[in-house]
Amino acid sequence: MPTARLPRLTGSNFAYQHLPFDTFLDDAAALGREELELWGIAPHLHVPQVSDADVRGMRRRIEARGLAAYCLTPEQVMYPVNLASPVDWLRTQSIAMFRRAAEVCAELGSGKLLLTPGRGREDEPPGPAWRRSVDAIGDIAAYADTLGVTCVLEALQRVESNLVNDSRTLAAMLDEIGTARIGAVLDTATMAVAGESVDDAFAALGDRILHVHLIDGRPMGHLAWGDGELPLSDYLRAFERHGYDGCMTFELFGDGTYALDPRAAVERCDAAVRRCSTAGPGE
Repeated sequence: MPTARLPRLTGSNFAYQHLPFDTFLDDAAALGREELELWGIAPHLHVPQVSDADVRGMRRRIEARGLAAYCLTPEQVMYPVNLASPVDWLRTQSIAMFRRAAEVCAELGSGKLLLTPGRGREDEPPGPAWRRSVDAIGDIAAYADTLGVTCVLEALQRVESNLVNDSRTLAAMLDEIGTARIGAVLDTATMAVAGESVDDAFAALGDRILHVHLIDGRPMGHLAWGDGELPLSDYLRAFERHGYDGCMTFELFGDGTYALDPRAAVERCDAAVRRCSTAGPGE
């Protein structure tokens, strides 16, 4: 059977970091988006720097185009942010950054804040870093809950983290954090690198999957659809089979050329999804 409906796609400023924020907003509106996943990165939205007045101004610019913030994803891999760090000042500042990000979410009207687990040192056993990550995420999720914000936790590829690299370890960390106010993000490239399928992810995480990064890869990468080798049609049919009706984002920054013309890369992704949503199996 063909995929019955188009997924609920967000607009996102991934790959727009060298263009004005308003250019991203104009493109998102022109492409028919209604909800946004905002990448919290300088110069658009650097969480430690942005003021409440700045955020309120951003919200006005977003809403003036008929858009709404859905999820805030602070940069936390390239920036010096690490919730599992054994360095006290770095871990403390990382927790403070995410607590501030939860406040930014509330000001934006965004109901979700995306977190990643951080990483331990490569020369230490994983247990202490795992505990530091669990404690930090639990602290942030509890604070975000007081502001009406739900945290969502994403597994990372092994080059990015040595703690949570697949759906099973993500489920284990969520279980240990032990709060209903945190869910999971499924990233299709990370999933593929881990040798998992959408079915595997739902078997481990079920309805805790609250957000999806729908991206191509080889299998690594954060590529536009058609630049990698992953089976988009299979993924979309599997998401529908599991009744997933949440948002999906094209998280594009795996190829530096996307930043030269990000709208063209997003349009190629849109076209690939439309083709898969009208084609039968194997087409």
